[in-house]
Amino acid sequence: MVIVTWNSADLIVDALQSLLNDLRESGLDSEIWLVDSASSDDTVAIVRERFAEVKLVAHDENIGFGASNNLALRRMGFADGARKEELPRAVYLLNPDTITRRGASRALYDALMGCDDVGMVGARLTFGDGSFQHSAFRFPDLRQIWTEFFPTPGRLLEGSFNGRYSRSRYAGEPFEVDFTLGATMMLKREVVLETGGFDENFFMYCEEVDWAWRIRKRGWRILCVPAGQVTHLSGGSTSQARPRSLMNLWQSRLLLYDKYYSPWKRLAARRLLIAGMRRRLRGMGAADAELKRACRRIIDLAKS
Repeated sequence: MVIVTWNSADLIVDALQSLLNDLRESGLDSEIWLVDSASSDDTVAIVRERFAEVKLVAHDENIGFGASNNLALRRMGFADGARKEELPRAVYLLNPDTITRRGASRALYDALMGCDDVGMVGARLTFGDGSFQHSAFRFPDLRQIWTEFFPTPGRLLEGSFNGRYSRSRYAGEPFEVDFTLGATMMLKREVVLETGGFDENFFMYCEEVDWAWRIRKRGWRILCVPAGQVTHLSGGSTSQARPRSLMNLWQSRLLLYDKYYSPWKRLAARRLLIAGMRRRLRGMGAADAELKRACRRIIDLAKS
């Protein structure tokens, strides 16, 4: 298990305690690694004091979500020349803004190991109030960029036009998806060895989309597992820096488009983004000065 934290003191106790409780009941042989990316709050002190069984790596700088997870994977033995039989059969990556529900870890593990061609699985997520949260998505295309900025009927927002799977799928058996939300990702060790972990060019956001794209290209299937239920409080750390988070989001999305889209589609994506950001700017007031600057910088990135 790997959890990456950044100023997560108000979240980490519930995340770790619920995970530990579930693991004790699961019958799985496991260990938890936590990589902290230079938190300025009490995250590290809380983990050291209350969770001695957690393997803590306190980094002195914020190296990003993907790089922090990769650091834990290397500490676990996933490196060049690693012997497969000495590695854990599966790796579970979990966000700190989560609460693990009873039986979730076992349900995910059984689904992952139940089929030879399944390489990654993710949980069924709910918001903190118990309401539905989309947990898996189709790979992004131009339609999703449109829905970010321009009026779109609700039935399209909730459907495949916006990369969503039908809510009814989350009440049944595991179903195949393009990618699962990065809050919960459980992967076979063979997948980690074949694909090399997260692309560290993605500092934050879209790193799970990129990894899933590479996993799917190698012929592995990815499943969402409704029986594995996790509460996702959503955005706990990143919401602390909204303008910066917006910049990180669109930097990563542009990188993703450049990596996977054809030339014409990359151009169309950038033009949609520029038009959408200009539309958003027109609706902002004087109090949004910092956010306005972020939007203008994103427009400049899209033009470059």
